[in-house]
Amino acid sequence: MVNKIKTDIVIAGCGVSGLFAALNLPRDKKIHIITKAKKEESDSFLAQGGICVLKSPEDFEDFYNDTLKAGHFENNPESVRNMISSSREIIEALVSLGVDFERDEKGEFEYTREGAHSKPRILFHKDETGKEITSRLLDRVLSLPNVTLSENTTMADILKDGDTCYGILCHDDAMNFTEIHADYTILATGGIGGLFRHSTNFPHLTGDSLAIAIKHNIEIKDISYIQIHPTTLFTKEKERSFLISESVRGEGAILLNGKGERFVDELLPRDVVTKAIYEEMEKEDSECVWLSLKNIPIEEIEAHFPNIKKHCLEKGFDITNDNIPVVPAQHYFMGGVKIDQDGKTGVSHLYAAGETACNGVHGKNRLASNSLLESLVFAKRAATDISNNYTHLPERTFYIDIENYRDYREEYKKSVKDKIDKEKRI
Repeated sequence: MVNKIKTDIVIAGCGVSGLFAALNLPRDKKIHIITKAKKEESDSFLAQGGICVLKSPEDFEDFYNDTLKAGHFENNPESVRNMISSSREIIEALVSLGVDFERDEKGEFEYTREGAHSKPRILFHKDETGKEITSRLLDRVLSLPNVTLSENTTMADILKDGDTCYGILCHDDAMNFTEIHADYTILATGGIGGLFRHSTNFPHLTGDSLAIAIKHNIEIKDISYIQIHPTTLFTKEKERSFLISESVRGEGAILLNGKGERFVDELLPRDVVTKAIYEEMEKEDSECVWLSLKNIPIEEIEAHFPNIKKHCLEKGFDITNDNIPVVPAQHYFMGGVKIDQDGKTGVSHLYAAGETACNGVHGKNRLASNSLLESLVFAKRAATDISNNYTHLPERTFYIDIENYRDYREEYKKSVKDKIDKEKRI
């Protein structure tokens, strides 16, 4: 027995891209958001460092070139320009929604710098910028009378007839299935970290939208472009890797080998720093390297990195005095379901946003703190395109054979892994 629901727009995922899309859609449209776990368990909540912004028109070309250089010049220039050009507008929208970025004594924004940035242009809220932004968006979305949010609900498939999407098929934890019919569908299910042994992502993020795209021959892009973050707290316990934000290195932290020697410029792009760490670990036959924050004043550590300090203390390390063991871990997915500048996929009435989607903005390697910005910019563009071109779909009846979905989750994971491996070989 499959339950059926009719709404106007369905959004799979409640990270910043799904939430911001909902906030920018018409208030007279019924919106149904589903999320695979609890509403607070999206990777958007975990983002520590900050969000990039164009500080002044004079910084445009440097910001643009920094993004391209980090992406090995495989970025889509149009996507990069659209992201940077929209950044001030996005920050103003966030502030109007109550997002609290750090400010100086005069009330002006404070900016920090991270690896591969030629200058400070990153706004932040302590070391929990993602939590600050996402929680504000979530509160505002939950206050909207036209929005329904279903937790612990997994997307199993899209409802597709010909070249048109009519909604999604989903189920709860008890495997009770529901068809959600909608005029428009937005895929915003996050990344693929759950496919990896060591990842900073929540383990339930297993590339569900990507697997469904592969199943339906929907075009995907740059699927082998997977970013490894250089510094996560080393532990032998089986748990999600705890990120040590790149802004720590931006503020002066240095990387050391087992002999206490510095071996790399910490502000190089993430993939370059990661390669240097792996080489040093191999040279020393070690499981980790060490990060020293002794160059950063204690009062700055306590003000800027309280969550990192607290977590490390719980693991037995005082970051104001101790060198802390760090190791690279899977962090971000630059590829995804291919979209255009308005978030449209190759299927009519089907959009994608956030880490699920790929318009080439990041190229082969994402510049630090561009993820929140990119997700918000293109989520809004998708919502605007839907709003400006809204058309109703006729009713369709779908025959759903539930038995075909009993073991689909492991099959979906395997399909994504196989596709990534094939692209890497190519």
